Amino acid sequence: MKFRVERDVLAEAVAWAARSLPARPPVPVLAGLLLAADEGKLSLSGFDYEVSARVETEADVDEPGTVLVSGRMLADIAKSLPNRPVEISTDGVRVVLVCGSSRFTLPTLPVEEYPALPQMPTVSGVIPGEAFAAAVAQVAVAAGRDDTLPVLTGVRVEIEGDRVTLAATDRYRFAVRELLWKPEQPGLSAVALVPAKTLLDTARSLSAGDVVSIALAGSGRGEGLIGFEGAGRRTTTRLLEGEFPKFRALFPTEFNSVATIETQPFVDAVKRVSLVAERNTPVRLNFEQGVLSLEAGSGDDAQATERVDAVLEGDDISIAFNPAYLLDGLSAIDSAVAQLSFTTSTKPALLSGKHAVDAEADDAYKYLIMPVRLSG
Repeated sequence: MKFRVERDVLAEAVAWAARSLPARPPVPVLAGLLLAADEGKLSLSGFDYEVSARVETEADVDEPGTVLVSGRMLADIAKSLPNRPVEISTDGVRVVLVCGSSRFTLPTLPVEEYPALPQMPTVSGVIPGEAFAAAVAQVAVAAGRDDTLPVLTGVRVEIEGDRVTLAATDRYRFAVRELLWKPEQPGLSAVALVPAKTLLDTARSLSAGDVVSIALAGSGRGEGLIGFEGAGRRTTTRLLEGEFPKFRALFPTEFNSVATIETQPFVDAVKRVSLVAERNTPVRLNFEQGVLSLEAGSGDDAQATERVDAVLEGDDISIAFNPAYLLDGLSAIDSAVAQLSFTTSTKPALLSGKHAVDAEADDAYKYLIMPVRLSG
């Protein structure tokens, strides 16, 4: 094998393909990146039996071939090279990389022991790359991180016709985002539970492309697999198994109080008062006509209070939240104005965004957050 490629092109492709390589591979070959050069194309692939990544780029290929080398080592080398064309060739059981006056000789791993990458399922539809990445980020913030409850570490991807619904929860908050896409078949209906970390990483890495193709496997075609492709990059991941909570009934539709607050002053105030909140200690919100009072700390501990302008419709209400969960939701709404809707101080509150104080709330994104019960 022998080929030449631009340094920046190589560094970007290697970094992307190597991002999902396991830190502690169960077998040595899974630490490798598979490089395949043929007919003006170079492809780089990584696979750990759960997630596969493949990127294809242009290269000047003198001798086609395939080789397996340490992915992390190649990534470290590629990003440190001078800005010169890179020539990679094989010399027996070693790979020689030359860039300007830099020369590296790397051992190879046995290609014949490397597992075959899963086949990409048939494309189900396409979605704008930036919109998809933003929507996944809004939802993934609420996904659980406890691996003993794997169902809650995923994002539910629900497809009905031209509408995609993303949902995630860790039992303390629930995030739901709806957006439009272009299905290959009208009336398409499908559901998948995708690991949140993988989905978030994949959506971000594909956001540079105009559109992202989503491929959901049907029965008999690699069931239990979902694929994403855009800008010459392709990722597949195994789906999580289990019953995701039925979430639609959890979101209230009638409220006793609705508060509207400018998002940035609200965020700043929560951050300040939570400085005195010990771990797992809530921030108390007291809504009255025209003002929101925030409090944290009590007794002999450090205490903080602050007041922020707010518009309240309905009854006055006092409620407490985990400040980190509240800030996650406020960051996710990505709106100038936040709307908090309440039934009672002991039931979940609904957070949504608004473009202006007198505008309607944006129903495309909803963040349901459980309150913290206060003693007494």
